[in-house]
Amino acid sequence: MKKWLVFIGLFLFSRLLVAQDLPLVKPVPSHAFAHFERNQIQYPGDSLAMERFFQKMDSVVFLGEGNVSIMHIGGSHVQAGVFTQQFRDNLLSISTDLIGGQNFVFPFTAGGTNNPSHFIVRSTGVWAFCRNAVRKETDKRMGLAGAAITTTDPTATVSIMTREKNPTDLTPDFDFNKVTVVGFSETENVVPVVSYDGTVLQGQYDEWKSTYTFELPSFTDSICILFDSVPGEFTLTGVLLENGMPGISVHGIGVNGASVPSYLRCDDFERDLELIRPDLIIFGIGINDAAEKDFEKQVFMRNFDELIRIIKRVNPDCALLFMSNNDSFKRVKGKRYKRYEVNTNGLIVEEAFMEMGKQYNAAVWDQFDIMGGLKSMQDWEKAGLAKKDKVHFTNEGYKLLGDLLYNALITKYIEHVRLNTKR
Repeated sequence: MKKWLVFIGLFLFSRLLVAQDLPLVKPVPSHAFAHFERNQIQYPGDSLAMERFFQKMDSVVFLGEGNVSIMHIGGSHVQAGVFTQQFRDNLLSISTDLIGGQNFVFPFTAGGTNNPSHFIVRSTGVWAFCRNAVRKETDKRMGLAGAAITTTDPTATVSIMTREKNPTDLTPDFDFNKVTVVGFSETENVVPVVSYDGTVLQGQYDEWKSTYTFELPSFTDSICILFDSVPGEFTLTGVLLENGMPGISVHGIGVNGASVPSYLRCDDFERDLELIRPDLIIFGIGINDAAEKDFEKQVFMRNFDELIRIIKRVNPDCALLFMSNNDSFKRVKGKRYKRYEVNTNGLIVEEAFMEMGKQYNAAVWDQFDIMGGLKSMQDWEKAGLAKKDKVHFTNEGYKLLGDLLYNALITKYIEHVRLNTKR
């Protein structure tokens, strides 16, 4: 019966798309320096994993059952949050019933660094911050988020509100009624509690997962994590917010300066990945690897192999989508002025992702080619889409990338829908 309902939904969806000429695809501006006409997802190998992912999307979209979990992992491009949030908002705009029940976040604001744009953090007290991109700081246990904040201040608090800083008409509301605090106490006597609507709640501790789970009496968009004033130390490495609803969940996992080895140094990465068990991972990671002076393609690919082995242990059916690096420039030290030279490693990384796409039967989104190829970053800068460092984008640039990635994915999904209605 369910298969017939899915088929009927696919059929009606397909007819709607034909009638309205792909209304789900977002309009993007044209730029002479870019290759937006080549904005597509490629399959250097087979497409079976992506097809399984799309079939799971069918159940969510047409039956309102299940939850599709997508993880976008990277460095500063992802930590900023604008790119991931634009992609997520577009994806959830397909239907008003697609808001998922999971959101894995890290309170970067409490660590004194920039917070992703899709949630707001406020903190009190003294917190020490460390991240996986800084080798000397990786003696501290870290997990999926790639960062940690530690306090010995019994008055320290972290408040999280799941509202975007700069909402648009597409921005969905996200309420939750379950909170999982991921962290540990070296002294084993400091326990986090959650303040909700004037009531302090105790959590259920899971020693193996190093989590404290709190069931809230009703839905909310904000909570405060605090401690019971017992002297000692506590390290927080992530927060999972859930509402138990079917839909699509998009988790942005990004740390400024992070490379593939940065995440491999996180002892609890695999353990925490079990919390969200992604169905699709979008690899927006590689720009910092390619910035190294001793960058080697084979080392880069071996590092990815190790990361993918971890992911496949958690979910063997997880679909993989590689994003090639954006074009970028390297700053050359000069005595009197700043000088930049193009980073040709972008071409090597592009080649590596194509090879890995075939090796792992993964999808590839060739961002490097789509944005215009070598030296195109200076054109994006002139158009107000990239920053002067010629590595990062402006908010408008990140939003454009979010639209492009969404368009590429939804176009493939539309192809899946049409193909299945013809069978």
